[in-house]
Amino acid sequence: MLFPLDFRDLKLELSPPVRLQRFVDQVQQLLDCNAVGLLQLDGDILKPVALAGLVTTTSGRRFAVAHHPRLSAILSQRKLVHFAPDSALPDPYDGLLATQQGVPLPVHDCMGISLWPDGKCWGVLTLDSLYKGHFSAEQIAFIPQLAVYCETILRVNRLESEMRALRQFDEQLKQDNGSISASQELIGQHPQVQNLLKELDVVATSDLPVLLQGETGVGKELFAWRLHQRSQRKVAPMIHVNCAALPETLVESELFGHVKGAFSGAASERAGRVESADGGTLFLDEIGELPLTVQAKLLRTLQNGEIQRLGADKPIKVDVRIVAATNRDLAEMVKRGDFRADLYHRLSVYPVVIPPLRERGDDILLLAGYFVELNRSRFSFRSLRLAPATEQLLQRYPWPGNVRELEHVISRAALRTVSQGANKTEIVTIEPRHLDQELLTYPRDFSQALDSTSLEPSVLSGRSLKDSIEDFQRQLIQQTLATTQDNWAEAARLLKLDPSNLHKLARRLGLK
Repeated sequence: MLFPLDFRDLKLELSPPVRLQRFVDQVQQLLDCNAVGLLQLDGDILKPVALAGLVTTTSGRRFAVAHHPRLSAILSQRKLVHFAPDSALPDPYDGLLATQQGVPLPVHDCMGISLWPDGKCWGVLTLDSLYKGHFSAEQIAFIPQLAVYCETILRVNRLESEMRALRQFDEQLKQDNGSISASQELIGQHPQVQNLLKELDVVATSDLPVLLQGETGVGKELFAWRLHQRSQRKVAPMIHVNCAALPETLVESELFGHVKGAFSGAASERAGRVESADGGTLFLDEIGELPLTVQAKLLRTLQNGEIQRLGADKPIKVDVRIVAATNRDLAEMVKRGDFRADLYHRLSVYPVVIPPLRERGDDILLLAGYFVELNRSRFSFRSLRLAPATEQLLQRYPWPGNVRELEHVISRAALRTVSQGANKTEIVTIEPRHLDQELLTYPRDFSQALDSTSLEPSVLSGRSLKDSIEDFQRQLIQQTLATTQDNWAEAARLLKLDPSNLHKLARRLGLK
């Protein structure tokens, strides 16, 4: 029997991800198997590029080759590797096949072949079935042909990418695509995130200051790192300064350095963080926490490209690109006099708003898959997966702590599976009961929370209308802040208020 292949995709103008996805879909249909995976090798990590028949979270996983003996075996040779149904080696997809019942079933028929499109190992093509002996001898003999076709697709994708790079005079950017390690990877397929990354890649080639704005935990440091890695300054250091963690008495010395004897305890001359970033990037996290006196000196650096060490007589020239980040409303701080207007306008030459996790759709599941695989490896699980009901709870929750909160939730859930008796040598499923209580009790919409709000009796009796309204507003704001873990931006969204108006109302009510 001759298995037909549709070569038309090689002629169509398709993006590389679409072309590869169409390939794995076609293979799954041809072989009538449960799952097909195309994983790209990045150092010692295999990253899913196109998948068919696997749960959504699999796309976010990063498979360390050293921790997955089957993947390691496939990569170790250039011919097809077919694992016996009774193989003792754990399958990386155990519990991840998208069965209709959502039951965590193990794989029983598995094979894979490494891909070498340009004489160098690109990655692997894997094929899996839940049923023993699913793949016939004829199908097995056909797999090397599929691998050759896949290698052809990869070569076409590469050539098209190179042609686009030449047309756009962007060769350097294309060479840098693999420079960010898995631990610094920005995972996200939502259009908002993809458009944001494209904008950042453009602005990265300039030396313009960039202001990253977003809620706590959205990953501002990763976006700053991407800016640095895509810039011509990537060979120089990126110095990270958490302005909120600097003691107010030492912040000037930490940033700009000091000379010997500048203050009590200054026993020797010392360069500051700005000077250490000379030729590179200075990332000022939580810029809104800087004292006004230090803001003036930072403005001088932005305007004139120079600093003055504490106690020194002469300035020092520096060549530094400033990337700042904040979760605060700097424009509102300027109005209150807590932040310099001239510095704000200098920093916000190119403002970037990073979307919160709750607005990123299925990225929640991709990131969850990434963190599940991280914890599977960290705690030596054979297989770790999310139950469908758990995925629904993750997507329902508003994530006031964003990506950082999601990471911690998955880590705690993985630990709870063990503490509640899970056997790490089997397929372990993170069920809803393993999640934090906040995810289990969060209402489906905020109006349900308001309907269930109980007000103090003082609000309802013996008070003037004005006082009662203010008491009600005070309690409602406090309860909303408790729900959002003191995230004012999220509270403003839930209360349908402009953030600046919420801050003003809170001050009038004595809450700030």
